[in-house]
Amino acid sequence: MAGDKESGGNGSKPKDLRIGVYICHCGSNIAGVIPPAAVAEYAATLPGVVRATDTLYACADSGQNLIKEEIEKYNLNRVVVSACSPKMHEPTFRAAVAEAGLNPFLMEMANIREQCTWAHGHDPEGALKKAKDLTASAVAKASFLTPLDMIHVPVTHRAMVIGGGVSGISAALDLGDQGIETVLVEKQPTIGGVMAQLNKTFPSMDCSI
Repeated sequence: MAGDKESGGNGSKPKDLRIGVYICHCGSNIAGVIPPAAVAEYAATLPGVVRATDTLYACADSGQNLIKEEIEKYNLNRVVVSACSPKMHEPTFRAAVAEAGLNPFLMEMANIREQCTWAHGHDPEGALKKAKDLTASAVAKASFLTPLDMIHVPVTHRAMVIGGGVSGISAALDLGDQGIETVLVEKQPTIGGVMAQLNKTFPSMDCSI
């Protein structure tokens, strides 16, 4: 971990926060339920935020370029993206801020699609309030982020699978197909587990072993 000078140490906030907040329309997935511009207007009032705006597709090249350009233009040192699931596009936005010269771990996401507009499409007013709350939470968290450095850990490409049933055999074969030396351990004198105890198997009705 790095960045004690910037963070102030001991988990305290940096002295000069310059947070940029980007609210994604995601086509009609988000904008069809709530007005992203209203969330951006609210985000602009949050502590440390110096730039807040909405964008049609934050994950598209145009959206990423906007973020990269504004990191330089507004000298941003934190970025918050309110969009879809971090599982889907967190690597996308981390790569974008890294290309702009910002540590990729100084980017935080708020999920206002799956956890908001998709879940509360029947209640636009409530969804808007929740989107603002989720964005505010992400901004608050971003205030305490510290730069991190990627580390590389050597991994031994050898695995042990315990249990020689159907699942264990399948796992061992999959590992072997990936070029990983695999040891299959079974406490019984034969492999096959419950499957080996069956006389015939559907649909071929062949012998299980």
